[in-house]
Order: sequence, then C-alpha cells, then structure tokens
Amino acid sequence: MSHAAVEFRNVDLRYFTLKQETEALRHVNLSIMPGEFISIVGPSGCGKSTLLSLISGMLKPTGGSVMIEGEQVSGTSPKVGYMLQHDHLFEWRDVLSNLLVGAEIRKMDMARAREKALMLLERYGLGGFAKHNPGQLSGGMRQRVALIRTLVAEPDILLLDEPFSALDYQTRLTLADEVHSIIKDQGKTAILVTHDISEAICMADRVMVMSKRPSTISSIYPMRFDEGEQLAPWKKREAGRYAAYFNTIWRELEGHVVSTG
Repeated sequence: MSHAAVEFRNVDLRYFTLKQETEALRHVNLSIMPGEFISIVGPSGCGKSTLLSLISGMLKPTGGSVMIEGEQVSGTSPKVGYMLQHDHLFEWRDVLSNLLVGAEIRKMDMARAREKALMLLERYGLGGFAKHNPGQLSGGMRQRVALIRTLVAEPDILLLDEPFSALDYQTRLTLADEVHSIIKDQGKTAILVTHDISEAICMADRVMVMSKRPSTISSIYPMRFDEGEQLAPWKKREAGRYAAYFNTIWRELEGHVVSTG
C-alpha cells in the first residue's frame, strides 16, 4: 500500500507568549500524493508558510500529526528540500560549489553529488556556467541554480515558498514554466506557497485555499483543462477554463479578507 507523500491529520497550531495565545491553524487535513504539484493560496498572515515549516520539521504542531510517506514528522528530514524567495547563493563560491552545499551538509558521497550537479546543469541549460560566480548570473538563472542545488541533495518533496516573487514579471513567467518542467521531469512532489492566483492555477495539479486565522483548508480545486493536463504553465493562462478558476478562487479569497473586518 502506497502512502501519501505528505499528510496532515487534524493539525492544530497555537503560538504562546507571556501575554496571549494565538491560534494559527485549526483542524487542517490534507493529503498530497507522490508526484503531485500543489499550490497553496490564502489571505496574508493566514499561515501558508507555516504549513511548509510543519512539513519541514522546523515547527511542531500543538495538535494532530504531520506525516511524510507514512511516518510522523519528528524533525528535519533529508526527504524534504526548500526553495525560498531569495536564492541564498554564496557569492564567494562558484556555481558548482554552491550546488554542493546541501550534499556537504548531509555528508553525501561528494563524487556522486558533483557528477549529479554537472548533469543537472547541462540538462537544464546551465552547462556553461559551472565556474561562474553567482554575481555573473541573472535573477532567473540564480533561481534555477537554487532549484538544482536542492535537487542535488535528492529530496523527494520540494517546498517552494514564494520562489519567484523577487523577480520581474517576464522573468517570473519564464521561470515558472522552467521550474514546473524540471520538477515534473524529476518526478518530485512539490508544494508551492504563493500570493499569485495565476501562478497557483498554472503550476499546480490542485490549488488549496486557506481561510483567515485560525486557518484551515477551506477549499481544494483540482485543475482540469480541456486542452490537456500536460499544458505548460504559460499555455494554461490561455486555456478555456482558466478564467473560471481564477474568478472562483479570487471571490473565495476576497470573502476571507472581507470577513476579517
């Protein structure tokens, strides 16, 4: 019997300070299958990134359980890789050396990691940049390097926390296509947190909408396009059902924001 890649079972999260208790998440239940690409949207401050922190093991729930491949999360795991808004490349190391950081931390076989890093650079259009410094790369190229660095460490699950938000719009659209293609090509499970409804729709197999605090998963929308499931993100923006998905999710998010007042 195959397990879900990620599962939340009735997860609650409360923050405690000397003055007050804040209920951040309430009764979150979700199941993400291996190889799925999930997008999470919700009002600002609802806890989207908190879900990623729970999956990564950096936070522990105050109620319920978070499972990865059928095992309860009890700390950070090599099965999980993170791609953040900022690439966090070390400027004093060349591209290849940056790609090996995760492998070094995890004490992997460095010869194998180096071979994989060079293969991935070549495969995804950066083969000529192994000895370049990060400062010589464009913003989009740096984020591709950041993704490849995550892949070199061989995680099963990728957590993408607003990874394109620091880029200009055109670069963002292009990179979304490239990142989606790379993740699907590698067969990874991916969870994207974003404020961009278009991005959520175009990259994901399912879009999950979070409510205002105390947050839960209020809706889950499978993305189905008559033109075919293998459309690139850019093409989905032109697809027949795109506008209906956008308007439905927009109205739901607007309802959550308005209801806070």
